[in-house]
Amino acid sequence: MNKLLLSMASITIASVMTTGLNAAEAIRYVPGEIIVKFKSGVNAKSFFQNKSIASLGLAPKREIKLSYENLSVLSVGSDKSLQSALETLKNNPDVVYAEPNFIYSIAVMPKEKSAIFKKLEKSPFTDFSAATPDDPSFGQLWGIRNTGSNEPQGKAGVEGADVNALKAWDITKGSHAVRIAIIDTGVDYTHPDLIGNVDSEHGYNFVNNTKDAMDDHGHGTHCAGTIGAVHDNKVGVAGVMAEVTIIPIKFLDASGSGSLESAVKAIDYATGLNVDLMSNSWGGGGRSEALFEAIKRAGDKGIIFTAAAGNSSSDNDSAPSYPASYESPNVVSVAALTAQNDLASFSSYGRTSVHIAAPGHNILSTVKGGGYEIMSGTSMATPHVSGVLGLLLAKEGRLPHEVMKERLTMTGVPVQALRAKTQTASRIDAYNLLTDTRPARTGPKPDAWRTVKLPQAFESDHPYKENSNVSVGYTFAGAKYIRVKVAKFELESGYDYVRIANAAGVTLEKVSGTGANYTTDFIEGDSVQFNFVSDRSINKWGYQILEVEVQ
Repeated sequence: MNKLLLSMASITIASVMTTGLNAAEAIRYVPGEIIVKFKSGVNAKSFFQNKSIASLGLAPKREIKLSYENLSVLSVGSDKSLQSALETLKNNPDVVYAEPNFIYSIAVMPKEKSAIFKKLEKSPFTDFSAATPDDPSFGQLWGIRNTGSNEPQGKAGVEGADVNALKAWDITKGSHAVRIAIIDTGVDYTHPDLIGNVDSEHGYNFVNNTKDAMDDHGHGTHCAGTIGAVHDNKVGVAGVMAEVTIIPIKFLDASGSGSLESAVKAIDYATGLNVDLMSNSWGGGGRSEALFEAIKRAGDKGIIFTAAAGNSSSDNDSAPSYPASYESPNVVSVAALTAQNDLASFSSYGRTSVHIAAPGHNILSTVKGGGYEIMSGTSMATPHVSGVLGLLLAKEGRLPHEVMKERLTMTGVPVQALRAKTQTASRIDAYNLLTDTRPARTGPKPDAWRTVKLPQAFESDHPYKENSNVSVGYTFAGAKYIRVKVAKFELESGYDYVRIANAAGVTLEKVSGTGANYTTDFIEGDSVQFNFVSDRSINKWGYQILEVEVQ
């Protein structure tokens, strides 16, 4: 969910607990609505006659009819607590799960006035490949070809820090046989740069429950243009794929917001169409079992699910962002990169939970009404990855999810600024992906770590003392790389911490909050330094470090 949200005027929302999210990301939901999955054979009439249920003011509101099961939406009396109702339902033997009808939003940063294009003019651009499209503003698409001077806002970039599409296009430009569902605000299927690549006949609008998935916001159309704006039509821009079948599925309204109920229906609908890929530039809510089941079912059908990591500048390893953080084999979580080859300041990240980074800052693409705009967000990074995976699907067809994700991450180009921010600290590369070219990587080998016990445990008192400042260093002869295993830590989050540093005292990371069996990123060299610092308030259990891993 975005740190900065667009207006949600068309849906009444309320905030609940912030468990699993940063404080900036209050969970939002439709007031007074709970989504419930009942166990098979439950008699609804008897269920609602139960005294404990009746006392909560719960009543059936409507059914969510899915292809594989039905869920129920319950209403909670206006004078009753939704939180109490949830707890009661979760403990009821007739209920599999109960959760709020969460609200999700587009993962895009607020627009800048200067970012809106009313007229497109061709940028100076050297035609260096037969694959270069003749579209007038292709030269401003730094995400596809970064010249170092073609970011549309005029900022100097890093030449070659792009998805390397032109080399990939010498192999394939895509295929209409590849079907990508854009689950979003809809798509302007009349846009002159999208006609021919959008299948509006099979789209659907879950906001109004109609077959017309026309975009009334602009966000979904922007994502569509990055994936599949038509090439060589002398209009506007060009997508990562010249040929693709885009199926618009609308569950986000004109304000960019939509409910869990609509999201689950949208994913189930796309699964029923047997699309090859679902592109999802949205997020929010808490963890939802209903959404997880829908995504997993898509995965069981062989469908890949790309998802925006989020725009909260936060670590998804410790503060998950959904749906990007679901541990389903078909989910690909995407961070945003700038033209300067840096992680975008707004982008969420995660050393273990975010798979890859892609261009997502100052991205020019199509919007509703036949227009073009610059937008920024992990929303813009996600369709770059969707398009590149679409090229792979066009070339080789569907692959097992784990094979596709391993190939996606290991063929990415290493980026120093992404170290400890994504699984392999890499930027997507279309040519490498298509040819299975794997760049050489410096650093430790994933399967070469060996565990070494510390000569003396680094451990606090339990509980620890206030105003602590304890330091110790260890050297492991012959080690080239070291990473630390923290057996347990319970520290005042943000105030008390264990600092991990290299021999020169340069901080690798600070461990704070609560966790167990946590392994840090690696440091280079044969020495590591620990430093525990606490303030003068709130003393908790402490920390325990018994061993490290070396190679």
